[in-house]
Amino acid sequence: MSRRYLRLLPVLVMVSCGTPAKETTPRVRMTPKDIVQKYTDGIVRIEASGDKVGTGFILDPSGLIATNLHVVAGSRDIKVKLHDGTPYEVTHIAGIDPGRDLALLKIQPTKPLEPLRLGDSDQMTAGDQVIAIGNPLGVFDYSVSSGLVSQVRAVCTPAEEKCPPGGLTLLQISAPISQGSSGGPLFNQFGEVVGVTTLIVAQGQAINFAVPGNYLKPLVARPTAIPMDQFAAETTLDGETAAAEEEPDVRIVRKVPEHSVKVLDGCSDEQISEVVDAIASAIDVGAPLYNRGDIEACFRIYEGTSTKLERDPPCPGIGKAFGDGLLRASTLATYKEKAWALRDTFDGLIEVALRRGIKPGQEKKKN
Repeated sequence: MSRRYLRLLPVLVMVSCGTPAKETTPRVRMTPKDIVQKYTDGIVRIEASGDKVGTGFILDPSGLIATNLHVVAGSRDIKVKLHDGTPYEVTHIAGIDPGRDLALLKIQPTKPLEPLRLGDSDQMTAGDQVIAIGNPLGVFDYSVSSGLVSQVRAVCTPAEEKCPPGGLTLLQISAPISQGSSGGPLFNQFGEVVGVTTLIVAQGQAINFAVPGNYLKPLVARPTAIPMDQFAAETTLDGETAAAEEEPDVRIVRKVPEHSVKVLDGCSDEQISEVVDAIASAIDVGAPLYNRGDIEACFRIYEGTSTKLERDPPCPGIGKAFGDGLLRASTLATYKEKAWALRDTFDGLIEVALRRGIKPGQEKKKN
């Protein structure tokens, strides 16, 4: 397949007449170089269980660190290394949000630390520029990448089974990230953290995701104190995932998207027919594999077709539909669930194509 408010104390300046003036401090746009120079000290390297490396960032001068839960899950011994190389042992876990892959760590620094500022991730939209800083592959410390918010994607709603309270939305970004960058900050153009870099779609190109920073705020506002032994025992994700993969009776919840025909705007009938035929071919190959028990192979067939059409779609709506399907699949635990998530994507697009008058195998119309 997790916080305490920062200092947001506006200074009220008294004018000569005695009336308090409103705060007028402007938000200043920053270049990537400005952000790196000003905020790198607020970013840390995280080492867990001796072999896992990730990234985190400081949220409070007293040593509150945000990262991804999967970076530290199942670990009793977690080390945080500051930008200047100073190492600290994590004393306890200050909060977790498993449904959003977030964790707060607590260290006891010998001096106040420089925290990063949380922005309002709800204001981020497709096309906004973003900067990511992390430790890709655990080797290239404090690497910087830039890109755009490709899309703000709703993964699930509160009414859906297995969806965290309040739902789940992710920021799809084109800024490159790699293993080891997980848990790092995603900055907006004002040097505010608007996301926590989380995952990539390995078969895609520049398909990366960040958890919106606003999900951190409730954890920061109500920190807890989870002992390390308890945290390790309760977050051993590998065993849970393995058990889920071996479970033959995983309950499949079908969620076939109901698209408006506008999703096909910009596509010719011939292009839609080609997409439908590609889907039909993937099902013709993948479904027999699934039926004979080779579920991962089925998923890989579906994934390959979905990735190709997400990366090079004939029109934007089709690309978004496949992107949503790949994102949903990436959040699921078993290949069985993943395969059905992409089959739902296929069926939703076939259904809207039928309403447009396009059928699988239909002879392409000539101009």
